[in-house]
Amino acid sequence: MSSLKIERDTFQTAVTQGAQKAADKHHGSKVAATAAAISEAASGNLPGTKGDHPISAVVGTALTGGRQNAGTKGYLAAYIKQLEDNPLRTKMLTAGTLAGAQELIASWLAKDRNKHGNYFTSRVPKMATYGALVSAPLGHCLIWALQKTFKDRTSLRSKILQILVSNLIIAPIQNSVYLVAMAIIAGARTFHQVRATVRVGFWKVMRVSWITSPLCLAFAQKFLPEHTWLPFFNLVSFVIGTYINTITKKKRLAALRKKHFGDGGRPTGGSTMGRPEDYPPLGPNPPY
Repeated sequence: MSSLKIERDTFQTAVTQGAQKAADKHHGSKVAATAAAISEAASGNLPGTKGDHPISAVVGTALTGGRQNAGTKGYLAAYIKQLEDNPLRTKMLTAGTLAGAQELIASWLAKDRNKHGNYFTSRVPKMATYGALVSAPLGHCLIWALQKTFKDRTSLRSKILQILVSNLIIAPIQNSVYLVAMAIIAGARTFHQVRATVRVGFWKVMRVSWITSPLCLAFAQKFLPEHTWLPFFNLVSFVIGTYINTITKKKRLAALRKKHFGDGGRPTGGSTMGRPEDYPPLGPNPPY
């Protein structure tokens, strides 16, 4: 019995070591293949690419079916062509879709339903409208002005100056408009309420922008064509915004439960749980 146990343990150890070696070899081959693909794209040998943006070319090739489909019209290639041919329309559709999806996903993650029990609340189409009709045109104009100002200026000093202008001029404008729109969507109806929302949230939003914006802009300067900058920024904002929106919804729902149900979990005054829009105003400011 003892010798059988030793043989079995030896066999299991050998299998484990063999599997680990195979995994390491597979990982190493994937890294080598990725490095080879980037090198190929940088030299302009990848079909459909010029070698100007090797990393984005490799990513785009992977998203559109692999090297065998390189140079053919894939989803990413079609989207980039639309960005070149119809930049504003494509950006509006992109921003509207992402803004609506952000609100829907955040509602689902936070379990924030309307009074009918649905995650597709009235805020979803409002956010989509904001993204398409406000955020995208504003971003399109501001990014265009930024790119035009620094056109053909590729020195390190110019890139740093571009990042500073983006963070000190463009970001405050975009964040202020965003906070005004969010206040109105959430129920603000007076100038005082909108101003209070902007005053409370401005520096919090700016701190997030000052952390993420330089990194994103530096990445875009290095690896992305200029016409893809705004969709890239929208995608980053989508991820960050979904996280912040989810946390905000959870905090608001917890506060509403405490206010309308009390610490014991029972409704006070016949209230039923729902979104802030389902309750009467609690004070001079709307409950958003």
